[in-house]
Amino acid sequence: MPLQDLVQRIQEGLFERNSLAQAFFEREAPRLAGVCRQMSERFLAGGRLLAFGREVYATDAQHVSVEFVHPVIVGKRALSALDVSIAFTPWLQALLRPEDMVMGFGPPEGDGQIQAALDWATERGALTFALPGSRAAHAIKAPSSHPFIHQEIIEILYHTLWETVHVFFEHRESGYELGETAFLYPFLSGEKQDTQAVVVEVASSIQMKVAEDAALRLEVAQTQAETIAEAVYAIAQRLQRGGKLIAFGNGGSATDANDLALDCVAPPLGWKPIPAVSLALEPANLSAIANDVGSEVMFLRQLIAQARPEDVALGISTSGSSKNVLLCLQEARKRGMLTLALLGYDGGEVVRQKLADIAIVVRSDYIPRIQEVQASVYHLIREHLEGVWR
Repeated sequence: MPLQDLVQRIQEGLFERNSLAQAFFEREAPRLAGVCRQMSERFLAGGRLLAFGREVYATDAQHVSVEFVHPVIVGKRALSALDVSIAFTPWLQALLRPEDMVMGFGPPEGDGQIQAALDWATERGALTFALPGSRAAHAIKAPSSHPFIHQEIIEILYHTLWETVHVFFEHRESGYELGETAFLYPFLSGEKQDTQAVVVEVASSIQMKVAEDAALRLEVAQTQAETIAEAVYAIAQRLQRGGKLIAFGNGGSATDANDLALDCVAPPLGWKPIPAVSLALEPANLSAIANDVGSEVMFLRQLIAQARPEDVALGISTSGSSKNVLLCLQEARKRGMLTLALLGYDGGEVVRQKLADIAIVVRSDYIPRIQEVQASVYHLIREHLEGVWR
């Protein structure tokens, strides 16, 4: 496929995501605002958020867990959340309390096992989320039949849940200032208000977040589409030489690395698998290396063991300056690997030190929006590898 044809397809894919996301949240934002208020009440009552999915959708549960436990805005409290994907039915049966919240992720067509677990939790009083599904306290119809677009819009959904729960949570608990989240919700003052009166404004703020996403995707389409296309061809060349994709990142970026690796090896029906691994999907290695040597080398040590010269190293970092990502890219360079990076802000030290052969930068300084657009980028890379690599 000629480069310019691929560039056009990538741009069209970004535009399609904007259209579908805006339509979905225009419909769902009022309901989401209301359910966030319910979540804040349950967290205040000691409830926990139990999330799960199967195969690639387990990465969404991982992402939810890290966002609520380790919030991206420094100073926000840790909220109780767990990823129970590895054995969700027995774990729910052992852990569930009526005040808990249960979130099940699946493909656009739904997943019978996920739905059955949600039904069980609903019967026991939990606040349940079917993403997607037909039965739950908050059941949604898939926003797209395309599994990648569906997953990206669901990511926006749970990011906005996290952001909005903190507002209701703090606002209901006290009349104190909202601190570092205040800029997200200028309509809230330090005066305690009836949270019902806030729901309409919060719904509007959710749509504003989606509009910010749309603007970022438009910028990426205009300034980065050719770079994304070049990444597709460069990865395909390495795959043709027998290479594999090695992805890595921290926190939410770790779940993105996991998602991409799973999209490669367990792709949508009818697609060919692509050899890929995620260094973030090895908890025993990560904890052992971080404990015995240090967190800065927890990807580097694995790369040394796993990498071959024909491989591709893909670092995902919102800041572009995570030390363990920098060291891994440096080592990949020494080994003759192709180095790629998905970055936020201005690209950080990865760009300044020129550690990536190809760097794709989502120019924003707010982590959830960066991650949401990065998901679109790596999904488009995976999608178009299907047509380029054979």
